[in-house]
Amino acid sequence: MKPLYLPLILTLLAGSATAQTDSPATVPSSTKEWTAAENADNPLYLKQSPGGRADDYQRSDYGLGPNFIDRLPPYPPGGKGVRTPFDIWRYGGKAGSSFTTPALPMPWDEWVSFHARQKPELMKDVRDYMASRFDFSGKSMGDHQMSGGRKAIMAGPVARLPEGVASFDAIAELSATEIRDRDLFPYKPLAHPLQTTAHMVFPDSWIKAHPEHARIDMDHDFPDAYLPEFPPPLFLTTHKELGDVSGGREITLGNYWDIFEGLLTPEQMEGVKELLRPSPTTWFNQTHHRVTLAPSAGVSCMDCHVNGHTNAAFELAPDTRPNQTRLRVDTPTMRGNYNMMQLSSKRSVRSMDHFSEIEEYFDGDPGMMQHIGPRGVQRSVTNRMGDFNAIIDFPPAPKLGPLGKLFADQATEQELRGEALFHGKASCSQCHYGPAFTDDYMHDLQVERFYKGRPEGPIKTFALRGIKDSPPYLHDGRCPTLHDAVEFFNIVLELKLSAQEREDLVAYMLCL
Repeated sequence: MKPLYLPLILTLLAGSATAQTDSPATVPSSTKEWTAAENADNPLYLKQSPGGRADDYQRSDYGLGPNFIDRLPPYPPGGKGVRTPFDIWRYGGKAGSSFTTPALPMPWDEWVSFHARQKPELMKDVRDYMASRFDFSGKSMGDHQMSGGRKAIMAGPVARLPEGVASFDAIAELSATEIRDRDLFPYKPLAHPLQTTAHMVFPDSWIKAHPEHARIDMDHDFPDAYLPEFPPPLFLTTHKELGDVSGGREITLGNYWDIFEGLLTPEQMEGVKELLRPSPTTWFNQTHHRVTLAPSAGVSCMDCHVNGHTNAAFELAPDTRPNQTRLRVDTPTMRGNYNMMQLSSKRSVRSMDHFSEIEEYFDGDPGMMQHIGPRGVQRSVTNRMGDFNAIIDFPPAPKLGPLGKLFADQATEQELRGEALFHGKASCSQCHYGPAFTDDYMHDLQVERFYKGRPEGPIKTFALRGIKDSPPYLHDGRCPTLHDAVEFFNIVLELKLSAQEREDLVAYMLCL
């Protein structure tokens, strides 16, 4: 042993002997809660800088008004499976832990029995709530069909007007302050019906084909008529001559080879296989921490993004805590992602391979992986998932020219009027432009100007190419039809569009 180390060893031994002879009052104890004064005199206490603090501090309020947060009630208490208010957007602040545990609040048999009792009443209340907000009459837009030609496009608006209000025009004439103070805004946020548990909720059309994803605690809250067609067509940028390559089938692990052999590169084949491979998630897995009656292999990317599109399964955005503050998000389509740089509603994910890599746990809690099982996909594999994603095309738009303008000799007068409004008075093209009709930015619409509740903040601009195939609209589906989306923006952007102009805009968007 070199002499160089001897002083260090002697110092450590001396420190050890000192610690052994110290009185119990100065030795940290796992059961003792130390006061600040005691810590100040404790030789083993790690002293840290207190950090700077402004003596004249005043909370910044984003222009919402002084002490805005104090006007929002704190989140109601609730653990896994506990019901939450449908107007959870009225609450704000900080609550609970950022982390999830793999343990249920009760034994498995009790968990199943608990939801068997709660689910019928919950879903009755959900249906009543949705009926109070929307008139799902099932009225379609005549001969207009989605791109697969098998499902009608629903007419709107279906949002119910507040009592005593005769028309959407009457609301649009009012100021934001009047609308908020009189509680007249018809497009308040839409919450997850069971926000404490949350996670993916699949529509009835999917559950019929995949009963293993039926939840014991809740069901989807939208009628099937107001959701995308199932299974949707799949269009590839590399084989436009084939049109829909799915042949009317849902692409699965069992048939993808027959569908794509001879069409895709080996790298793309590997990518689509991984997009179809189920993996365990926070609430769909083989453990007791699940919302399915039987153990589940999990879900795959294309269980929600079926055929590279969407089946309108909804979840909560994984970007914030507590659970009650997370925004409900519908599954966006993967069509046209090759032309986009914003691939998540709020997290500003900037590449398809990055998105494929991080979307393993939809609750933003990678700590659950060690309990439930990680997906464990290597970067080379997520890159291949991105490679397949990069050739999923938008649906055909026969009236749309190469520069994104309607062919004048093929469009109707109403559609051309709508195009002029889109690029003019309606201001749509300020955010929706280019080949995908999106600016690849995030915008804060400041919708909280129109209702008393928590601000939602910036959310990405969604592409409008092929928009007729992707109801419901906005990130949380609060606008079930294109008509509702136009009414929403007419109010929020204070556009003062006439009823005819709003109809013209809808006619134009059907062409995209």
